[in-house]
Amino acid sequence: MKKNALLILFVALCTASMLFAAGAAEQQTREGKDITTLEFWTWRPEDVDFYAKQIALFEQANPDIKVVQTAHKNTEYNTILAASLSGGAGPDVFQGRAYGGLATFADSGFLEPLEAWMPELKNYSESALLGATSPTDGKIYGSPAVSQTVFMYYNIDVYKELGLSIPKTWADLIKNFEAAKKAGYIPLGNGAKDGWCLETLLGGMGAAFYGGTDFYNAVIAGKKNFEDPAFIRMIEQMKSLTKYMPDMYMGIGYEDMRSNFFNEMSPHLIAGSYEAAYFRAQNPKLNFGIFAVPSEKASDPAYVSVYADMNFAMNANSSKKEAAVKFLKFLSSKDFGKSMVTEMKMVSAVPGVDASADPFISRVLELQKNATPYLFLVGFRYQQPTGSSLWQASAQGVMAGTLTPRQTAKQIQDGIASYYKPFQK
Repeated sequence: MKKNALLILFVALCTASMLFAAGAAEQQTREGKDITTLEFWTWRPEDVDFYAKQIALFEQANPDIKVVQTAHKNTEYNTILAASLSGGAGPDVFQGRAYGGLATFADSGFLEPLEAWMPELKNYSESALLGATSPTDGKIYGSPAVSQTVFMYYNIDVYKELGLSIPKTWADLIKNFEAAKKAGYIPLGNGAKDGWCLETLLGGMGAAFYGGTDFYNAVIAGKKNFEDPAFIRMIEQMKSLTKYMPDMYMGIGYEDMRSNFFNEMSPHLIAGSYEAAYFRAQNPKLNFGIFAVPSEKASDPAYVSVYADMNFAMNANSSKKEAAVKFLKFLSSKDFGKSMVTEMKMVSAVPGVDASADPFISRVLELQKNATPYLFLVGFRYQQPTGSSLWQASAQGVMAGTLTPRQTAKQIQDGIASYYKPFQK
């Protein structure tokens, strides 16, 4: 009896083992021969759940393709991506930068030109395609995804508590800061630890002082430069904001800034439109609004800086381009664009996507009536040293008190003039 029982158990175990092995072999065969696996990289770990949901929809419609998502920290993304692509590896499809950030990768031969694969790109707006096109050969290397806008976030409940209203002038804004400080809040949640966050600060408050699009067009043409008195005065005004920032603001980084706002320690934060969904996820009860930082005169435009933020790109060395194009087309669809609006609270670049139904996006579009190019990102990221790198380093010097506004302006001007011909006349 015992021998028979042992024999039966042995046979059962062997059978189960064989069935498991057969199942594993079948799965391996399916994955190896029938299913194409795409590697997809992003620089937004906070958006992993959103992309996982979208990938599931894509895979449901394309059962022969599996997409593996990898999210890297935004400040490390470019370095990791460049190292991987230069080694002949890297993702098949990935979030690519715009303007000079795209051109650097395209000119290095890492990106696949997309016009032949995606003729629908011709339907995108000229401004969206500007951020996806290399000025070297004029080819489009990315499918435009979203635009971003930089402005002031404010806590509506704190404004009600303190009896404040949206400021119409710079002086009104300072009064609001003073009222918040007196009530025990950190008036402005921004910090200066991360240089790129000071470029965001510039994008949110700078144009009101240097003159917006008129100044941008003038410096692009070489009719003005960064030692212009208006630009220097803008830097002075930016420095004046430090007394409203957190204590030890030079040690306040990006995550600290966001935490200051969504934890309601600060009623103001100059940041990009890309933060809205994150704020809601971190604090669903947070009642916030947005406004453009005002000029000194109520009659002057209250500018917001706008830029093409992201393109979906394809690795030129990918061995799975047919599948990659299918995924790119999905990421460029109206349904995906609508999801970017409703779930991510971002302005989609996809033609025909109606963004006006969302209250937050509707407000962003309203502020964009006084849009101006995001100065250094749009105009001066194509050669080294980039305007962004020059600004970020020297702006930290100003905020730390080691550089004067005039010295900062000269450093930026000299750096860009080393290669920019309109400044060499």
